[in-house]
Amino acid sequence: MAEKISLRKQKKFQARQTILTAAAQQFELNGFANTSIAGIMQAAGLGVGTFYNYFSSKEEVLLTLAKNLRERVEKSISAAKKINQSSLELLELCCVCTSKQIDENRFILPLFISASDYSDKPEQIPQSLSPGFRELFEEIILRGQERGEFRSDVPANIISEMVHSIYQTTAFSKLEISFQENIRLKVKILLDGIKNL
Repeated sequence: MAEKISLRKQKKFQARQTILTAAAQQFELNGFANTSIAGIMQAAGLGVGTFYNYFSSKEEVLLTLAKNLRERVEKSISAAKKINQSSLELLELCCVCTSKQIDENRFILPLFISASDYSDKPEQIPQSLSPGFRELFEEIILRGQERGEFRSDVPANIISEMVHSIYQTTAFSKLEISFQENIRLKVKILLDGIKNL
């Protein structure tokens, strides 16, 4: 009996992963707005009804993919914390890793861009729109302020919003430099501004 349950769980996990992989491919090929649930499921080789066994909407799929990318960034940060890197180094690493994940998975940009609709009230960003990168930035900034590495006359949530907005503005940049280089240069200016001298 345990074997059947295990096999059933394994099949469910595999089906969910197949949907996520197909969705990532479809979002990349067609853009988020032009991707349908039917298109995702056709690419996955599964029936449309199966989609709703795992997800309620394509927005939920996008958010799940973004959270998976965030976990990759967190792993890099976690490794850097173990060797006691400064908060400045951690924030820079976090920004570089995030830009790499976004550059390689452009389909998550709608989440960063949709957050700009709430720029005047970031605390009201619906949880369904937040992949959690802003919170990750804020956690590192708070750590830096507590350690005296970052200036504390500006609230951490304002600084994390600034970091987050770099990805939004870079998404629309017409400069002839790569996405990652554009982010790196903007982050350098920001980091210079928040260092505690």
